[in-house]
Amino acid sequence: QVQLVESGGGLAQPGGSLRLSCAASGMSVGINPMDWYRQAPGKQRELVAQISGGLRTNYADSVKGRFTISRDNAKNTVYLQMNSLKPEDTAVYYCNAPIVGVWGQGTQVTVSS
Repeated sequence: QVQLVESGGGLAQPGGSLRLSCAASGMSVGINPMDWYRQAPGKQRELVAQISGGLRTNYADSVKGRFTISRDNAKNTVYLQMNSLKPEDTAVYYCNAPIVGVWGQGTQVTVSS
């Protein structure tokens, strides 16, 4: 019943930007903490960014200063603004609602020149 639908992935050049969206239904992103993860082929899924119900944020060291997690309660959507992209950012990005235990389907981000 709870669903997370991601969008915004695609191809970007190094140094470029993408904004990922995670549209939630059946739950409120304004109440729940929300996470972004990513997984590259052959690698473990890693936590990228977190936002709490109180709007506290946390980032992996590898993306700190480049990525920003935010939410729009009215749209019930969580965002991941990705700037200064690097080839190492190439991965499938997943939205997660850890309290509810629901994952999005993932959206592919490819950074290549």
